[in-house]
Amino acid sequence: MTAMPTLIDAPGTDEYDPHFAGYISRVPAGTDILALLTRQREETQGRLRAIPESRGADRYAPGKWSVRQIVLHLSDTERIMAYRALRVARGDTTPLPGFDENAYTPASGADAVPLAELAAEFGDVRQATLALFRHLPPESWTRRGTASGAPISVRALAWIIAGHERHHLAVLAERYGV
Repeated sequence: MTAMPTLIDAPGTDEYDPHFAGYISRVPAGTDILALLTRQREETQGRLRAIPESRGADRYAPGKWSVRQIVLHLSDTERIMAYRALRVARGDTTPLPGFDENAYTPASGADAVPLAELAAEFGDVRQATLALFRHLPPESWTRRGTASGAPISVRALAWIIAGHERHHLAVLAERYGV
C-alpha cells in the first residue's frame, strides 16, 4: 500500500490561475489540508443545519443567490474541482473545460430542496472528496493539468475547495447574517 503523505505543501502560484488566489489565500500556510477538509465537513454541516428553513430563500439583494443556492453551489463546485483533481491525479492531460456558476445556479432547482437536505448533500460530496484525496499516491499531489485554459495542480485543487468553502461561509455570515 502506498503511504499517504503526512503534510502536503501548499501550491505554488504557478500551479493555478490567479483567479483562484483569493480562495487559496484563505487557507493558512502550513495547514494540513486533509485535516482541514475533514474539520470543515463537520463544522459546515453543523452551521448549515443551524440555519432555519425559513431563511433558505433569503437573498441579500435582488438578483443575488439564495441561501439554498449558495449551499448547492458549494456542492456543485466541489464536485467539479474534485473531478478535475481525479483527472489530473491519474495523469490525464486532456484540457478540462471551465464552468459558469451563474448558469448552473438557476438551473439547479436549489430553491425547491429543503435546506437540511442540501446540507446533507454537501456532507456527502465532501466525504467523497476526502476519500479521493486520502487515497492519492504522494506523487499525485504535484501533478499538473489544464483547466479553464490555465495550469492546475492536484494540491491547488484541494486548497481551492477549502478556500472556496471559507469564502462562501464568510458571505453567508456577512451578507445574510447566517
